[in-house]
Amino acid sequence: MGILDRLVPPRLGREFRKLLGAFYIGQLGDGIALAAGPLLVASQTDSAVLVALAAALQRVPWLLFGLHAGAIADRLDRMRVVVAANTVRIGVLAVLVGSIATGLVNVWLVLGTMFALGVAEVFADSAHATLLPMLVEKPDLGAANARTMGGFLVINQLAGAPVGALLYGLGAAVPFGAQALTLALAVVLVRRVCLPPMPARGTDTHVLQDVREGLAWLWRNPAVRTLALTILLFNVTWGAAWGVLVLYATDLLGMSEVGFGLMTTMTAIGGIISTLSYDRIERRFSLAAVMKTCLVSETLMHLVLAVNRSQVVALVVMFLFGAYAFVWGTLSNAVRQRVTPTEFQGRVGSVYRVGLFGGLVVGQLLGGAIADVSGLAAPYWFAFAGSALVLALLWRQLPLVVHADEEALAGS
Repeated sequence: MGILDRLVPPRLGREFRKLLGAFYIGQLGDGIALAAGPLLVASQTDSAVLVALAAALQRVPWLLFGLHAGAIADRLDRMRVVVAANTVRIGVLAVLVGSIATGLVNVWLVLGTMFALGVAEVFADSAHATLLPMLVEKPDLGAANARTMGGFLVINQLAGAPVGALLYGLGAAVPFGAQALTLALAVVLVRRVCLPPMPARGTDTHVLQDVREGLAWLWRNPAVRTLALTILLFNVTWGAAWGVLVLYATDLLGMSEVGFGLMTTMTAIGGIISTLSYDRIERRFSLAAVMKTCLVSETLMHLVLAVNRSQVVALVVMFLFGAYAFVWGTLSNAVRQRVTPTEFQGRVGSVYRVGLFGGLVVGQLLGGAIADVSGLAAPYWFAFAGSALVLALLWRQLPLVVHADEEALAGS
């Protein structure tokens, strides 16, 4: 068996390999922007408020347009939506590159560009996420999502940011030109993917009606509803802790900026190892055991960080966090995709992402307020107590998720 077959087993299909290749190329461009974007903003302003606004603009489009984007993905030709949205992103990046090259760039143009890119990315990602379950059989969705998640960690989180910083050193316009090129290549590659036929949906209904229909389907399905609530509430508690992580590392633990960077790197390394091992985990352990282990581990992580004052312990915890968090992400995506009908994949997936980003925003605001009043360890105590309460309330509902997943696999 060759290296490619080991990384992406033939059972996942040739078309999935094409889709994965397009995804990897796109993630390289997005990873480049992770470093280049903040550097460009910082070069245009000294205002902490504007720098923070630039970071917020990465999540606000999901809250504003996420549900509509999911409905559009279920309403129109999904491949065309992916291509059109990414083409818009390329055009916006071309305007940004031109403004930098001509010296006309300013902070407001940069912020406007980031918002426009974020909106287009919402529509591109919502439609792109529906393609994977159209190409892969239900029993293999876990393995397929693990390859996607692993690529995101390696290419976007680990490789992309250093490349972006290096390219920015060559010239402020260079990384954004590189991102545009990677997106263009990703568009070319994704258009080569052959999707199975999907019955065309009528456009005689309003998009808001489609959104309501998707929300109603999700709420009537106990398994999908339980997963959505789990993701929303656990991201509130996680956001409260993660939002002050840089201050926790530097002020409470006495780490340098390099030490803080190492914490995030340890998270990515843990995630890479666990996603590479996902096939073995899925074969060896039951779905219920994996889900409960991940959620209990996150709850205990907050407790350990709340009482910890050791840099080494913090690094170990972040490694373990990456290991179980990305298993949970892979598993929850696979379960949702197996249970959700094809015609609802866009809308249900968008609800999950809106819940994820909405929970993070609420949690980060709470974490900041709690830290200001009670100290930097307090958000971690809040996260521990909140996670424990949510876990206790949802514990008896988790078997519903397991049962629904088993039914979906039996029917495949």
